[in-house]
Amino acid sequence: MEKINIYDLDGKKKGLIDKPEIFSVKPRKDLIHVANNVSQSKSKQTQGRDIRAGLKNISEGWGTGYGMSRAPRRKGSGFPTARNVGRVPFAKGGRRTHPIKSEKVIGKKINKKIKKLSIISAISASGDKYWVLKRGHNLDNIPELPLVIDDKIQTIKKTERMYSILCNLGFKEELLKIKKSRKIRSGKGKVRGRKYKNKKGILIIIKEDFGIVKASRNVPGTDVIMVENVSINNLAPGGVSGRLILWSQSAFSELNNFEVLI
Repeated sequence: MEKINIYDLDGKKKGLIDKPEIFSVKPRKDLIHVANNVSQSKSKQTQGRDIRAGLKNISEGWGTGYGMSRAPRRKGSGFPTARNVGRVPFAKGGRRTHPIKSEKVIGKKINKKIKKLSIISAISASGDKYWVLKRGHNLDNIPELPLVIDDKIQTIKKTERMYSILCNLGFKEELLKIKKSRKIRSGKGKVRGRKYKNKKGILIIIKEDFGIVKASRNVPGTDVIMVENVSINNLAPGGVSGRLILWSQSAFSELNNFEVLI
């Protein structure tokens, strides 16, 4: 079985660990894309219209004998002035013919096996330089992929210390690139608490949290997640595989429990 290095917090080689079989699986771009679409569909907000929309008025038709359309007209509007209201879809200002309904199920489904294969594919792609470079990450000073670090990183509680560790491992150029990618969002989102947008950077996968989550919150583009909570949203944001991942030693060992499906 192939061996890869474990690095300490100073970026120096500490030991060796077996490379899990999951990294030998050929990534399936199509499965990752499908799983991402399903995941995003579950986060969408349902929309609908009031059942009584367009009917809350006192309009009624005049009937026949006037040489006019029998469309409902607002009472008190005088001689017909085309002020058709609400009740009929064909009239100007009328209600919608088939309005969208909040009862509509917009969440998509996916088979368990396909979902598992998509996560395996995304993990495998993260260990391949071709996929990681294709996603746009900077690998100039990264020693190897997949990159595994000592479990002591899980105990870091200061952002300054966390940033220096990432720089020791060769992520400095990547962090600077992510910092420069910050831009003002277009549209109304600017006034809804999400004015700025950042590109996705490093994903740190851990086994236990002893302070690292809070320490990493303010590092640009960096996400921290427990190994049992990995999802396609974290591994392949936007459905694009090959995210740059830093594994803690214990989390990396957990990958041996994945049953590799062929």
